[in-house]
Amino acid sequence: MKAVKVEAPLFRDPIYDAPTDPVVIWNSHTREWWMYYTQRRSGRNSIGVAHIHGTGIGVASSKDGSRWLYRGTLPNLDFEIGTNTFWAPEIINAGGKYHMYVTYITGVPTDWNWERHIVHYTSGDLWNWTFQSILPLSSDRVIDACVYPFGGGYKMWYKDEMHDSHTYTAYSSDLYNWTAGGPEITDVSHEGPNVFSFGGHNWMITDEWHGLGVYRSEDLCNWEKSGVILYEGGNRPGDGVMANHADVVVCGDNAYIFYFTHPLFSNEDRRKSGFVEGETESRTCIQVARLHTDGNTLICDRDEDFMLELDPKKIEW
Repeated sequence: MKAVKVEAPLFRDPIYDAPTDPVVIWNSHTREWWMYYTQRRSGRNSIGVAHIHGTGIGVASSKDGSRWLYRGTLPNLDFEIGTNTFWAPEIINAGGKYHMYVTYITGVPTDWNWERHIVHYTSGDLWNWTFQSILPLSSDRVIDACVYPFGGGYKMWYKDEMHDSHTYTAYSSDLYNWTAGGPEITDVSHEGPNVFSFGGHNWMITDEWHGLGVYRSEDLCNWEKSGVILYEGGNRPGDGVMANHADVVVCGDNAYIFYFTHPLFSNEDRRKSGFVEGETESRTCIQVARLHTDGNTLICDRDEDFMLELDPKKIEW
C-alpha cells in the first residue's frame, strides 16, 4: 500500500463525538483497516459518569488509514439482559481466528464503584462475535487488556484497580484458558498497557494521565522506565493536550501510535482530583503520530509531518 497524508484529527465519532481507547487491525476479509474504540457519549445530559458507561464498541474502516468511515457498533455482544457497558477492546489475529478481550461492566453505572471484568470473544470476520468466557484474573476490578505472544503461548497485561491501578499479568497457551500472574508495572498508577516490538526492543506504553509512560524490556517480564511521551500538546487541530490510552501498529521499520485526546480542556484540568467532565469537555477525538526510537527510549513528535504507510504485509505479528 502507498504512503498517504493524514489530517488531524484522524477520526471523530459522528454519533456521539467521543471515541476513546482505539485499536487498529487489518481485516483480511474486507481488505481494509478497521478501528475499534469505546463509543463514549458527549454533549448529552447524564448523571455522574453515566456517559462513560452504557457504551458499545464503535467500528470505523479505512482503505489506507487516511480517511475513516463509521460503520456502527458491534452487535450481539450482550450475554446478560439489558444495556451493558463495553470498554477498551484488544483484538488479535491468531491463525486466522480473531480474539477480542474487552472490559465489561453490567448495566449503566452512574459512579465508579462497580465490578469490571475482562471478557473473551472470538470471530471469523471481525463483525460477528461469539462470547467465550469471563476471565478469572487478579480481582473483580480489571480493565484494559493487552495480549502478546510469549514463551510459545500468550501473555496478557491489564490494569487492576483493586491493586493501586497497577499493571498485572495473566498467561495462556491457547488464548481460551488463562492463569493469573502477578504485578509487573508498579511505579505509578496508570491504565491502558500496550506491548509491542520495535527497533529491536520490546516496549510497553501506559496511560499515566500525565502523558504516556514508556518502558523497555528484553524478556517481556522485567521492564525499565525510559521516559514519558505525548504529555505536552502539539499544534495540530484537536491535539493540543496530552495523549490518552494508545495503540501502536508496527509495519516494518515504521511504528504508528493511535491515541485519543480531550481537545477542549487543559492538561491541568485533566489532572485535578475529582475533576468531572462537562458536556463540552467530554468530547474526544482520535489522532495518529509516528514513533521513533534511539534504542533507549521512544520518541514522538506529534507535530512531525509524515506519511502514513499501513502495509498489512509488514505487520509485526
